[in-house]
Amino acid sequence: MIKDKVGFVYFSEEELLEELYKNPNIDLSKFRVTSPYTFHTYRDALNEHFEDINDTPQLADGIDSHDKLNRQWQMPDEYKQLDIAKWVLDQCETDAELQRCGEELIIFQERDMLGLLQYLKYFVDTMRENNIVWGVGRGSSVASYVLFLIGVHKINSLYYDLDVKEFLRD
Repeated sequence: MIKDKVGFVYFSEEELLEELYKNPNIDLSKFRVTSPYTFHTYRDALNEHFEDINDTPQLADGIDSHDKLNRQWQMPDEYKQLDIAKWVLDQCETDAELQRCGEELIIFQERDMLGLLQYLKYFVDTMRENNIVWGVGRGSSVASYVLFLIGVHKINSLYYDLDVKEFLRD
């Protein structure tokens, strides 16, 4: 068993087969292996009938590498297809709000973070649907008016004249 720099645990193919011998009913989707192909080769050579395992993400060299390799937001397709920039701009009621959201959305887009905004919209909607209470706001994220509109926090950064660069620093 090895751990990558992000903290994910990967089993060798032999270790996974050993676990399967102990408990043939384990859910293979819960395991990460260094090489699914090698696992399937061992399984076939042993004439076993264990299920196939899906390709697992590559070992990450660090957080940035992990993010690039595994940017798969687990959310319904309706949120993946949502034009989050349009949705945010549609929430604006004044020119000042439009100006601020436009500036923030450009920064989010430059950082390839629009998928994160889609996910946060899904996350907040899900919490609301399930009557889950979350905090008023924390840390520098309250400087983002876009996050306020999505509902991540309850602090109107325009009202308090908070600079978005406190959140989205260079």
